[in-house]
Amino acid sequence: MTTITDVVAPPTTHDALRARPAGFLHDVSAIAGRAVRGVPRDLEAVTPPVFIALFFFVVNIATLSKLTQSAGPGFDYKAFQMPTAILLGVTGVSRAPALVLDIQNGYFDRLLMTPVRRLAILLGHMVADVAVAMALTVPVLALGFAIGVRFETGVAGLLVFVVLAACWSLAFSGFGYAIALKTGNPAAVNSTFLLFFPFLFLTSSYVPRSQLSGWLHTVAGLNPVTYLLEGLRSLVTQGWEWGALGKALLAIALLGGFSMSLCFAALRARTRRG
Repeated sequence: MTTITDVVAPPTTHDALRARPAGFLHDVSAIAGRAVRGVPRDLEAVTPPVFIALFFFVVNIATLSKLTQSAGPGFDYKAFQMPTAILLGVTGVSRAPALVLDIQNGYFDRLLMTPVRRLAILLGHMVADVAVAMALTVPVLALGFAIGVRFETGVAGLLVFVVLAACWSLAFSGFGYAIALKTGNPAAVNSTFLLFFPFLFLTSSYVPRSQLSGWLHTVAGLNPVTYLLEGLRSLVTQGWEWGALGKALLAIALLGGFSMSLCFAALRARTRRG
């Protein structure tokens, strides 16, 4: 005779379903895939930077080309300006606002209750950032090719150019993730791009560094963006200048080391609270 106890009693087997941790790379790829799939639903986060980059690229060329002819014979201001436009397009673009939404709606806390590695949550979003940054270089590069810009380093130099730009975008995104994890405030995260303006304008963004004078020349020499721009421009106009490329990589590493230390510390604090 079957009783109600027999019906509702849990099975005596040891094969109960349990969440088991997957590999670290699987965790990262799962988070990155979700972040990339969210980009089409969040186009307002990536469309304005590209529009701004293209706008300033066109306007600066039209405004300053004749004024910069004194920089030297054969000076191509279109090629000179393209790295500046690229940095305008990729800097500050990240999935940090999406992470804020995950924090606000509780999805982040639910992730903390799973076996997903905590570090994979952040790295997955950053992998998506690199993919998005590479994609955002395409419109600016396409416009540059359309108006006659050519890479002295060929296809290999073009690929290095895109990778350097994406690495810079990733290094800068650490500030956005640090603010997102610390505050959970979307307005604060969206304001991180304002940090970049002093870096961009206190440098050789519009004229060669040799044309700067006084205090601006001194400040530009201390600004890491100066060396990133010179490294990117060397790929377009000069060829394989290893010294300039090494300085560009060092600038990215210094900024990235600082920003990533902030966001990883914020991740530890957030997961402890979670």
